[in-house]
Amino acid sequence: MALRKFKPVTAGTRWRIGNAYAEVTTNEPEQSLLEPKKRTGGRNSSGHLSMRYRGGGHKKKYRVIDFKRNKVDVEATVKSIEYDPNRTSFIALVEYADGEKRYIIAAQGLQVGHKVMSGNDVAPEIGNALQLKFMPLGTNVHNIEMQPGQGGKLARSAGSSAQLTNKEDKYAILKMPSGELRKVLINCYATVGVVSNSDHSLQSMGKAGRNRWRGIKPRTRGVAMNPVDHPMGGGEGKASGGQPRSRNGQYSRGLKTRTKGKGSDKLIIQRKHGNKLAK
Repeated sequence: MALRKFKPVTAGTRWRIGNAYAEVTTNEPEQSLLEPKKRTGGRNSSGHLSMRYRGGGHKKKYRVIDFKRNKVDVEATVKSIEYDPNRTSFIALVEYADGEKRYIIAAQGLQVGHKVMSGNDVAPEIGNALQLKFMPLGTNVHNIEMQPGQGGKLARSAGSSAQLTNKEDKYAILKMPSGELRKVLINCYATVGVVSNSDHSLQSMGKAGRNRWRGIKPRTRGVAMNPVDHPMGGGEGKASGGQPRSRNGQYSRGLKTRTKGKGSDKLIIQRKHGNKLAK
């Protein structure tokens, strides 16, 4: 993908680095695959504010994405690459040979006119979905199932992918985007390739108003609050507030938050920090 650096015509464009959307081919979504998306503005069922710094923003409609890729052995043609306001990656509109249209996560390099297919006898090419046991070692995959038939759960955000490093018995060993080595059942489906829009993290909003368009309000720093409002609040002058922690007192550094004895511990070979998980 390509980034676009704006000329400093205004204060808001001086620091803005945006997406050039070179891969996007249309700005008209498929109407049959849209659903309404209700927003809470941070309020719970009683109408009370339970999540701060949310609200406003532009209206969105949800694009129904096919994460399962369960239409096997039917060839589909990529009709368009589109922007999705609900996710960081681009999405691709595909039309199957029988006329059905679906949205899928767009892989890097997928273009209009490409043919994609899911099944056990398809080639491990970009955009194709097949079980991990039929993929060669070293393949980069995304939209990975954790349980067969569940639909893709892992490696779905912009630029992410996992690498198939080994196969043993009924498990495939994947190197996750975090660096973690993890076992996944070998008959789970995954899509070949890296997720599109890999430079998403290099964008710069340029002004606070662009975050307001996304429904994100300004966030007050904990050290700027009073002691009654935040553990890091209070003090004379510009006090640092001590070790960074959340409003509820949970430390942001060094505190292990993973549940001990979690069922998936036996599937994790090596954590993202290079340490093997203690059994």
